[in-house]
Amino acid sequence: MKNQTMAGSIGSEIRRRILDGRYPAGSQLRQDGLAAEFGASRIPVREALFQLEAEGLVRIHPHRGAMVAPLSPADAAEALELRAALEPRLLALSAPLLTEPDFHRAHGILEDYAAALRDGDTARWGTLNTELHLLLYGRANRPRALGLVGSLLAECDRYTRLQLSTDPAELERADREHREMVRLCRNGHVSAACALLVDHINHVATALMAFLGEPADATQTPAPSHVIV
Repeated sequence: MKNQTMAGSIGSEIRRRILDGRYPAGSQLRQDGLAAEFGASRIPVREALFQLEAEGLVRIHPHRGAMVAPLSPADAAEALELRAALEPRLLALSAPLLTEPDFHRAHGILEDYAAALRDGDTARWGTLNTELHLLLYGRANRPRALGLVGSLLAECDRYTRLQLSTDPAELERADREHREMVRLCRNGHVSAACALLVDHINHVATALMAFLGEPADATQTPAPSHVIV
C-alpha cells in the first residue's frame, strides 16, 4: 500500500511536469534519477511510469527506458473520438442521479474556472475541466468506463493546453458550454445535455486539429438523437 501511495504521488508530479512543458516530448525519464529525486525506490517510480504509459503520456521501450511520448495528432484525434463515444453514455446514466451537493460542487468548479480564466492559468483550467467532466459522470456506476475517460481526459489535456494558451476565446467558449451543460442536467434535460456534450467534444477536436495542422473529419461523432439508458 505504501508503494501504491508513493507511486500515485510520483505519477501526479511527473504528469504535472509533462503537462506544463517542464518535461518536453522525447525527454528521457530515468528511473534512478527520479527515485533519487523523490526519495523512493525504483519500484514506485516504475509503477508511476506504467500508469503514465497507460494514459498515453509516456512511452516505455525495452533496453531504452521511459521517455515522454511525442505529440501525435493521430493519438489526439483517437482520444477525442473515444471521448465523444463514451462520455454521452456516462452523462445519460449519471445526470438523473446527480444530487444537490453534486451541483453545488459543479458550480464551485465553474467559479474556480472563471478565476483561472481571469488569471490566464491554463494549467489550472485543465485540472478543473477534468474535475467537472468526471463529476458529471460520477453517478453512472461505471467505474471502468469512468477510469478510461479519466485517462483520455489526461491525454487530451496535454494537447488542449498548448492550443488554448494561444486562443483565450476557446477557453471562454468552453466555460459557456460547461455552464449550459450543468444547467441542462439540473433541469432534467438529459438528452439536450448529451447532445451539447458531443458538440462540445467535436468542437475541441476541430479546433485542436486545426491548431496541429491536421484535418478533423475523422474525429467528428454525430450528436445522438437519443442516448439509450
